[in-house]
Amino acid sequence: MSDLAFHLLVFLFVAGFLAGFIDSIAGGGGMISIPAMLIAGIPPLETLGTNKLQSLFGSGSASLSYARHGHVDLKEQLPMALMSALGSIFGAILATVIPADALKGVLPFLLIAIAIYFGLKPNVGDVERHRRISAFLFTLTFVPLIGFYDGVFGPGTGSFFMLGFVSLAGYGILKATAHTKFLNFGSNIGAFIVFVLNGVVLWKVGLMMGVGQFLGAQLGSRYAMAKGAKIIKPLLVIVSIALAIRLLADSAHPLRIWLGM
Repeated sequence: MSDLAFHLLVFLFVAGFLAGFIDSIAGGGGMISIPAMLIAGIPPLETLGTNKLQSLFGSGSASLSYARHGHVDLKEQLPMALMSALGSIFGAILATVIPADALKGVLPFLLIAIAIYFGLKPNVGDVERHRRISAFLFTLTFVPLIGFYDGVFGPGTGSFFMLGFVSLAGYGILKATAHTKFLNFGSNIGAFIVFVLNGVVLWKVGLMMGVGQFLGAQLGSRYAMAKGAKIIKPLLVIVSIALAIRLLADSAHPLRIWLGM
């Protein structure tokens, strides 16, 4: 599998670039990168492991870009990123021993709820609002919980982090986006460590896609900083709905099996 044809590597590079661009603005990059790897013939477990490697480049690139422009202090946010990584490690370990069918069943509806929240709430913009939870409690509870989810399953992690930063921490949507990327970087590292130890990372593919992710995230984060809530909010709604539809369209989705579709 490490000897993929050149045209497939180019295809995966482009997929990585698009995933990095989308993910740096609204999350959901896995909606592009994971199907691309499966189309290229990479087995599911290797796809998940390799996806964490290439995602590191995108989330890391976006984090640096937002930090350089003063939208996030990475040193100050480090404890949150470490808690996200810790949660992700436990999630990835659990993913190796239990099926994710229960999560598959409920996830599309959670994503649709997020889309409705951001789509219909008129005062979600770049202006910060009242914080509903202390930074300490947010770091100890919400952050590792979403990190755990990223390790055990993954799709929509950025949307869930965004929801927490906006609804609980009171962040404006651009600041929430900037802070989400570093937490996503942490959760990617946590799960990546577990997948490396299990030997399911294709390094050549992951590094090739990682370069695409890095470049796409640089472009996407700059675009988000230029446009703010004007682009982030609608793209977050679109990505959440698209990801929900993609999950529901999967023939292995529990709801489709239950309905006999």
